Amino acid sequence: MITDSFDKSQPIIAPKDMYGEQRHICDVCIITFSKVIFEAVLKEYPCEKVAEICLCNGNIPIYTFRFAGKMVAIYLSAIGSALAATCAIEANWVMGAGKFVMFGSAGSLNQAVTTGKYVIPTAAYRDEGMSYHYAEPQDYVTVPGAGKVAEVFDGLKVPYVKGRCWTTDAIYRETREQMRRRCEEGCIAVEMELAGVQAVCDYYGFELYDFLVTGDVLDQPEYSIGTLQAANHSLDKLHLALAIAAALE
Repeated sequence: MITDSFDKSQPIIAPKDMYGEQRHICDVCIITFSKVIFEAVLKEYPCEKVAEICLCNGNIPIYTFRFAGKMVAIYLSAIGSALAATCAIEANWVMGAGKFVMFGSAGSLNQAVTTGKYVIPTAAYRDEGMSYHYAEPQDYVTVPGAGKVAEVFDGLKVPYVKGRCWTTDAIYRETREQMRRRCEEGCIAVEMELAGVQAVCDYYGFELYDFLVTGDVLDQPEYSIGTLQAANHSLDKLHLALAIAAALE
């Protein structure tokens, strides 16, 4: 069973086998899933390419730039729990950051609660495969960084709601029955990466600070794509991510 995949024996392959010795360039890294936001950073800030995550279908460059006196890295992550979590492991290895600020879009499971607010996930339902290789089997993985994100948002007077989210890679199998169960457990949004990335961060001792913006709406009689385009690409999320990065010790 997939839920029995976690064990503490020695891995066969390690990042060192792929990249050589670990490097340390900076401590904080922003993970974005939006090409629009990534390109805006490259245009707005004097960025330096410092490393790459190597993939056979195209490498992912990592850039650094200075913000509020701090060196910050950023890369455009692959989408989906397994790929996003693996990117975080390899990003840590090739440039050293152990604090990750991640943001992206999500589907709303409770439009009345999420409309006009950012979502700060407190836990993620593990409806994916990656997390079961990095954490003991249980339904949810807790998101310890939620408190810090809320603290930064409070300081900026940014509207937000805390709640559980549902992580799934199977966007076309987000069924009504699955949604009903998740909502009963307190989930207010559905996305594709958090459970896996959080489990990996817990395993390796990284810190993860995550927030979401809901765009499409699932809790109505008919699915609505809603404001998904803006939720994916609006630059407000970048400014908040930079504020979180600047606040990290």
